[in-house]
Amino acid sequence: MVKQINEHIEELSFTNVIGDRFGRYSKYIIQDRALPDIRDGLKPVQRRILFAMYKDRNTHDHPYRKSAKTVGNVIGNYHPHGDSSVYEAMVRMSQSWKNRMPLIDMHGNNGSMDGDPAAAMRYTEARLAPIASELLTDIDSETVEFGLNFDDTLEEPLVLPAGFPNLLVNGATGISAGYATDIPPHNLSEVIDATDYILSHDHYELSDLLQFVKGPDFPTGAIIQGAEDLEEVYRTGHGKVVVRSRTEIEKLRGGKHQIVATELPYEVNKSKLIQKIDDIRLQNKVEGIVEVRDESDINGVRLVIELKREADPEGILNYLLKNTDLQTNYNFNMVAIHNNRPVQASLGLMLEAYIQHRQEVVTRRTQHKLASDQARLHIVDGLIRMVSILDEVIATIRQSNSKQDAKDNLVARFDFSQDQAEAIVSLQLYRLTNTDIVKLQEERLELNENILHYQNILANKQILNQTIQQELQVIKKKYHSDRLTQVEAQVEAIEIDTSLLIPQEEVMVGVTKEGYIKRVSLRSYGSSEASEFGCRDLDYPLFIQSMDTHQALILITSKGNYIHLPVHEIPEARWKDLGTHLSQSYQLAEGEQMIAAFPALYGLDDQVNPDYSESMQVVLITRLGMIKKTSLSEFVTYRSYKTRTAMAMKFKFDDDELLVAHLIKQDHPYEIGLVTQRSYSLRYSLDEVSNYGLRAQGVVAINLKEGDQLRLAGLIDLEASRPQMMVVSQHGLVKRFDSEIIGQAARASRGILLYKDRKNDPHRVLDGLALNEGSQDLAIMTESGQVARFSSTEVPITERLSNGNSLPALEGLGQVLAIYPDRLSQLAAAKAGK
Repeated sequence: MVKQINEHIEELSFTNVIGDRFGRYSKYIIQDRALPDIRDGLKPVQRRILFAMYKDRNTHDHPYRKSAKTVGNVIGNYHPHGDSSVYEAMVRMSQSWKNRMPLIDMHGNNGSMDGDPAAAMRYTEARLAPIASELLTDIDSETVEFGLNFDDTLEEPLVLPAGFPNLLVNGATGISAGYATDIPPHNLSEVIDATDYILSHDHYELSDLLQFVKGPDFPTGAIIQGAEDLEEVYRTGHGKVVVRSRTEIEKLRGGKHQIVATELPYEVNKSKLIQKIDDIRLQNKVEGIVEVRDESDINGVRLVIELKREADPEGILNYLLKNTDLQTNYNFNMVAIHNNRPVQASLGLMLEAYIQHRQEVVTRRTQHKLASDQARLHIVDGLIRMVSILDEVIATIRQSNSKQDAKDNLVARFDFSQDQAEAIVSLQLYRLTNTDIVKLQEERLELNENILHYQNILANKQILNQTIQQELQVIKKKYHSDRLTQVEAQVEAIEIDTSLLIPQEEVMVGVTKEGYIKRVSLRSYGSSEASEFGCRDLDYPLFIQSMDTHQALILITSKGNYIHLPVHEIPEARWKDLGTHLSQSYQLAEGEQMIAAFPALYGLDDQVNPDYSESMQVVLITRLGMIKKTSLSEFVTYRSYKTRTAMAMKFKFDDDELLVAHLIKQDHPYEIGLVTQRSYSLRYSLDEVSNYGLRAQGVVAINLKEGDQLRLAGLIDLEASRPQMMVVSQHGLVKRFDSEIIGQAARASRGILLYKDRKNDPHRVLDGLALNEGSQDLAIMTESGQVARFSSTEVPITERLSNGNSLPALEGLGQVLAIYPDRLSQLAAAKAGK
């Protein structure tokens, strides 16, 4: 017994089983779910919905019925899938912003352009739209093939008669296995005219059809740009066109303007578009937008973007067209089922397939009507002949024993056919009046004319085509609507003048050593004390300067990176606020700090900073003694400037880091003064340092002993009256000296000691800076978080080997961390001077 059972078990590899099952599944979803038929333009679920409503007499000339009833009929009789998929397909066919000619007339909430879902099917009511009846006309005249439904209890049409080219008129979208389709809606009258042209001519070119079909005609209107590309799109079945909103700029009181969009690109979600524009406003990606409002109502779409008085409306509109769905690309991918296979169809193929379908439909309808009229003519001929021998016929019937006997006697005695005999014995007596005899004669005449007409249609293809043309013209006249979408020949290039989008104003820009950055309005700055500058403990301002919003800022980090940041994109804050840490936008390395900040050479639209010359350079020096000069013009913006840093200098040693970055004029006389932690000092002309690119390592600046590192790399201005330098040792002693006391030698030399060499507790330099401006406000940060502020002149000038001087302000504050220019005191003095 077990052996007999095992004989019916077939061993298959898992790969073969999966391949076979997926192949069947793919064929199903391609042919019977996701892609439309090229003949009637419908997917199976759409066709079943329309047919079920037709069979249930839920047509435009009958009252609305609950959508739930239709969905139930479709699921129970034709489409055994979830109710949501059926209802969603039904809703989509009713949406006037999705279909050029909606096929279903729905009462109730059927969704919106904002992406709102339709109300539940128990709340909405629906019926077939009048034009949907044109797809179903003559379906009962044996015009199309029928097949059994899923449980073999009913029959359903495999395609609808399709009185108009629905695939082009309403378009289609869908995704299946390996295929996707995107066919845009078109104007009904234009498509019918193109079909009529093919029917009237033996040969045609695509250019002939494009005289009628100007391009897609979206239900949402808008403007198509790139009509020159449409010929290739319609030739191949794929391509793209630009779809732009219909907008206008309205003037308001007080010199203000607002941008109003009255038509949006096809399938754009209006609420998401408004949210996107509002995000641009909130994030200050473009300056000048006050508010975004949706004023749409029953009369149509109206999206309003109100602008500030000083804003440039044309510039902002161009920015929004480029960066939002106010302008989109529509991608054609005209795939449909043709001869049971998915094909990428051209415009000509779509119309030819439709015409071939209509020829078959009209031929089958004509054959059906011919057979019906011939059968009726046979009956009418028998009735007319019966009248001429009426008495004999009546006598024969009265002498018969039964109806069947009467029929047999009529056939035997008068040579009537069985059908004629049936009609005679079933005839009502009132039909024997003179009036009805005349009607029979008129009916015979009419039937003979119809039969001759049908025979002509079946015998002559030209007459067949003329019949199709006449029926299409009736539909065109009945459902004509003007084109909604304007087609323009060329794509208008969008040029954005960034400087026009960003109001030009002076702001204060602040950057701290730890990487906090902020943009402060002059109003906030003017109403605050300079000392109220927001800053964390153990942090201090590295850069505070008035800048133009059309300028950009260069930030140099200790890890050899730089950031190019437009001033208008720096987050705005109050003077007292900390600002925004750069780590919120950039992935900074652990311990990465800012070492320098200065305005970029180029601002918006490549405008050169008026305070600079294009020959300016940046001197970069590392703690392990490498140096290079790089042109400021190389520190430009880059594609990912909003989220990533760029390289300013490549390190020769893995544990190296940048110490300073100085901005210099190329033809100005400079020297570089270097002091190491072990107090070796060196001075030489910057002309000994060559110019290198951003990714270069540079050259050796000083010959460091093992374990030593640079602590001071000061820029010495040889045109200053008395250039000086200042260093701080671990003993808390501050030493100010003329830069001349440092021995001048060649680059990469060891240098000379700045302190006396001693074995016990030798002097170690912690930090230092160059002084080129005479008296200067300075500050020293200590490990306790306290700041000692003093003037450079408070420290006496000493000789080279002196230990320096104690600073009363430093007493009891702990180890020194850094010495830096006291920019806040300088600002306070400047404000007081005003």
